[in-house]
This record gives sequence, structure tokens and C-alpha cells, in this order.
Amino acid sequence: MPATLKSCILAARPKTLPAAIVPVWVGCVLAWKITGQFSLLLALCTLGGSVAIQIATNFFNDAIDAEKGADTERRLGPTRVTASGLMRPRTVMGIASAFLGLAVICGAVLFQARGWPIIAIGIPSLFLAYGYTGGPFPLAYRGLGEIFVILFFGFVAVAGTVFVQTGEWRPEALLLGLQIGLLSAILISINNLRDREEDAGTGKRTLAVRFGPKAAVAVIWLEVKIAVFAGLGWIAFGQPPLAIASAPVFLLGLRIIWGVLTFPPSAFNRLLALGGVQLIVFAAAFHFAAAMAR
Repeated sequence: MPATLKSCILAARPKTLPAAIVPVWVGCVLAWKITGQFSLLLALCTLGGSVAIQIATNFFNDAIDAEKGADTERRLGPTRVTASGLMRPRTVMGIASAFLGLAVICGAVLFQARGWPIIAIGIPSLFLAYGYTGGPFPLAYRGLGEIFVILFFGFVAVAGTVFVQTGEWRPEALLLGLQIGLLSAILISINNLRDREEDAGTGKRTLAVRFGPKAAVAVIWLEVKIAVFAGLGWIAFGQPPLAIASAPVFLLGLRIIWGVLTFPPSAFNRLLALGGVQLIVFAAAFHFAAAMAR
């Protein structure tokens, strides 16, 4: 495999992509469960736009963190291509912009199907792909990373997917969006806890930096517990089988909590991988429960 392609894959951060795939997956399942509707074309365009924005965010993050000095030789996480000199900053930014262009193409198809709400969702999502770490108010540097993920990878992504499929804004999508957003935020929280010492020395004021490791662990504990117990809300919607999907989240979540309490930060990459597995397992369990109960 050519070195440039390897660097691009590294910068795309494949292990983070479940955070872009799972909201679309479960959103389509929920739409089908509620209304019986499913459009493969709209699903593929939604998925393509979501993944493209996620990859663009990762490329922007790679280049901007290197420019700000946030990625140093003390880094415990995976190699960053800009900071390590594998790719030039201009190239990384250009690739990020190309993926945003791909997201716009996918969004154009969705706009034709659903109109102006796609613009209302799309423009902030496109901007924050850069604004997560760049611009005048970079969210990741202000301790707002978890909130951003819950809002955009949870509520917006899930409710937006359900809207694309059905043309309706459904309250059930907000419950599912809360669960997905929290499970996705676990990845950010583990990452920030791992990099706390490095971030503190480079001016990146994440929650873990602002409030310390004990508070960071407490945030992860809350994210797991709320995601699990929010599943009881499906009973109120008359869908008790969907609450069962939270069971594997509880088991994997306990493993993650135990890990952040006992592992050294150098071992947190394994917990990040487990967090990605947790997202996928929840989606699979939700899909299975929805299919069995139909």
C-alpha cells in the first residue's frame, strides 16, 4: 500500500467512524419500525454525508492540532500525520475540504427529497467539521467536545435521519438520539482523559483538563448510566422490546468504567476501541429488537 494512502487512512481515523455510521443505521431502523418506510437511496446519501463530514472533521483536527502544537511527542494516542511530518498541512486541509464537498453532493440529493430542513441541518454540520478545532471558538479547546457530539452525532444525526426517511420529526428519535449521542461522547471523554496531561500543556481546555481526572471519570460514568437507563423511555413510547437493546451497553459500559479507573492512560486506546464496539453492538441489538417486535 502506498505511503500516502496509508497516511490518509491514518488521518481518517477509521476507528471513529462508528460514530458517523451508527446514528444513520439506527435512525433508518427506527423510521422503518414506526412507519414501515425505507428508502435505500436516501439512506446511502445520509450515510455518505455523515461519514464524509466525520472524515473531514478528523482531517481538519489533524492539521489544526499540529498547527496549534496540541499534538506533541508526549502523545499516547495514534500517530497524527501532520504533526509527524507524514503529510503537509496544506494537503491535509485540502483533503478535508474535498470530503466536505462530497458531503454537499450527498446533501443535494437529500435537499431535493426533503427541502429546506436539510439546509438547516447541513450548514452548521459543515461549518463545525472545521469549527470543532478551528476558527475563533474551537469547541474542542473550550471543553465543549462532549456537548457537540451529543448534539450533532446524537440528536441531529438520528432525528435528521428519521426525518429524511419519513418526512416527519418524531419524538422517539430524540430518545434514540440521546442514547447514541451519549455513547458517542464516551469516545471523546476517554480520548480527552488519555490526553489530559498533554492537552494541559498545550492550552487545550477539555473537561478532563478543567476539572481533573476524577471528574473526567465521573463524566464517563454518567454517559454510560444515562445511555442505559434512558432506554427505559421506550416503555413510555409503547416499545418495551427496544429497551432490551440497552442490556449489552450496560455490560460493556461497566468494562469501560472499570478500565478508566484501573488502566494507565497508555492503555486507553483499548478502551476507545471498546467504546466503538459498544456503539456497534447497541445498533445491532436495537435493530434485532425492532425486527423481532415488528
